[in-house]
Amino acid sequence: MINIKDLCPAATNTVNTKFIMLEKGKPMKDGEKTCLSLVADQSAAVHFQLWGDEYDAFQPGDIIHLTNGIFSFHRTNLVLRAGKKGKALKIGEFTMAFVEAPNISELRWVRDPSDQKKLIQDPTISSPPYSKFFPPNPS
Repeated sequence: MINIKDLCPAATNTVNTKFIMLEKGKPMKDGEKTCLSLVADQSAAVHFQLWGDEYDAFQPGDIIHLTNGIFSFHRTNLVLRAGKKGKALKIGEFTMAFVEAPNISELRWVRDPSDQKKLIQDPTISSPPYSKFFPPNPS
């Protein structure tokens, strides 16, 4: 099982991880069952795309085990998702240690100088203190 901080964008379904859903966004379009959510584990946070049955199946506080997931660009967003070959399964609720930063969906990724087919995190850019899609609620 991989920690979220160790994910690297790729077009293959090889991500096996466990995380807690922190926030669930609104549908991307009216009547559509697709949205972004913010999920995290003890190492980092990432945007997780829900679509179809996943949209109704998961709520904030759910602990989810993702098998054969994919971490790649969907339109202009870098997201973790089950995709067609993966599976997301609720395995618990509320009791999981997590951190909200860095959010690896919002890091800058560059080509690896030693392997141009591979992306790596740009070490000169730091993650913002919160997600641009899920800013903190004003108190």
